[in-house]
Amino acid sequence: LQLEESGGGLLQPGGSLTLSCAASSGSFDEYAITWFRQVPFKEREGLACISRIGSTIKYSDSVKGRFSISRDSPESPVSLQMRSLKPEDTAVYYCAARRLFSGCYLATMDYWGEGTLVTVSS
Repeated sequence: LQLEESGGGLLQPGGSLTLSCAASSGSFDEYAITWFRQVPFKEREGLACISRIGSTIKYSDSVKGRFSISRDSPESPVSLQMRSLKPEDTAVYYCAARRLFSGCYLATMDYWGEGTLVTVSS
């Protein structure tokens, strides 16, 4: 399975952005999907996850209420809608997949994308 993120870019504080995670090779209909981010010299942070059929969704405390993860079906791309962005949200954002029949986790993944850069700056 190969994952590809898209939608990163430069925006001002307070803005919104939607990232997308798609399978560039293979199908992730058997996988739960998690979004992570990483800034230099810090550990990768799990932000949001969604189960294979979308019945389970979890968020980290750092993004709860501002970010929203979604998928229309097990085969469709997974979106991460980000609102009220702050400079501290600047990071490389990754999507990752873990083969799970149900549930999702904010850590311990099987496959990773290459990441997309989000820069929040005035």
